[in-house]
Amino acid sequence: MRILHTADWHIGRTLAGFDLLPVQQRSFAALRQVAHDEHVDGVIIAGDLYDRGLAAESAVNTVNSMLRTLNREDGLPLLVISGNHDSAPRLATGSEWFSSTKFYLHTRLAEAFEPVTLGDTQFFLLPYFEPAMARAYFEDDNLTNIAAAMAPVIDRMVAQFAPDKRHVLVAHFFAAGSTHSGSETPVNVGGLDAVPLDLLAPFDYVALGHLHNRHAVNADRIQYAGSLVKFDVSETEQRKGVYILDTETMTRKFIEIPQTPDFIHIRGSFAEIMDPDFYHQVATDSFVQITLTDTEVIPDLMIQLRQVYPYCTGVDRAHGVQTSVTDKPVDRHLDPMALLAQFYADTNGTELTSEQRQWAQQALADVQ
Repeated sequence: MRILHTADWHIGRTLAGFDLLPVQQRSFAALRQVAHDEHVDGVIIAGDLYDRGLAAESAVNTVNSMLRTLNREDGLPLLVISGNHDSAPRLATGSEWFSSTKFYLHTRLAEAFEPVTLGDTQFFLLPYFEPAMARAYFEDDNLTNIAAAMAPVIDRMVAQFAPDKRHVLVAHFFAAGSTHSGSETPVNVGGLDAVPLDLLAPFDYVALGHLHNRHAVNADRIQYAGSLVKFDVSETEQRKGVYILDTETMTRKFIEIPQTPDFIHIRGSFAEIMDPDFYHQVATDSFVQITLTDTEVIPDLMIQLRQVYPYCTGVDRAHGVQTSVTDKPVDRHLDPMALLAQFYADTNGTELTSEQRQWAQQALADVQ
């Protein structure tokens, strides 16, 4: 069989206040086309379909539409688990009858020990869980972290192995030795959430979600799908997409899904990046994070930048910001408006505009 492996859709997420839903819908359309072109026999979604437990109505409608499209319209079996961003009870609503259309959704730890068999493979769908859930299920107070809890979890799964089948684990956790990116929500204290890789050795393939960099761990049979779109400046150089797993050979290949619009990172002085010769070489309709090499204060910086880069997500300074303001005597007899004008000119190196003066005068009048 050929199985498409994806994860971490985070439907409902925003980027610096910009709505990512249109971007996510385009990436999903591309994913659907990959599934068609590759003639896949099923789809793994390894958690975090939503960005938050209390998802907005638009996000819920979008996820429902995507799942319905893959499962009902395209006839694909779905192997889905809840992640740490999903509300497991909400996601599970209606799951009692989902399996009638080969939509297998597991949101509770107990369900992980009921393998789903498709063709030559048993799939063990392990949703994100907290150590307390494992302590309650196994009645063992010693299971104080995920690393400890995973040992009995894996043992119970192995006891369900059919000797004539391949065995695939679908899970959502932090594998030991993995690296984080900036857009993931930490769920660990002192590294205690890391699952040792040797515990995963019984499986022919481990399809993971949770970390957004598909290269977060380097192991022959363990693979993070990575997020479907870029959520953080640390991901701007990453290629996003999906994996296609061949269960006969247990080999996998990556298929890129370019993001539209892209999320890019540019660096330079304010004068450089505002020069037409520079920005005409840049896809200015992309989401753009900017690192400025200037150290001086630049008035109305974001307003100016968004005239060229309308989807600027933020600005950071490579060398910090330095002001040239020095201590100087203040004429206590100046009226408040004159003091403000002097302070603004000393700080920014420019005079207040007439419009700024009007705003300041109105504000002063309101408090007097």
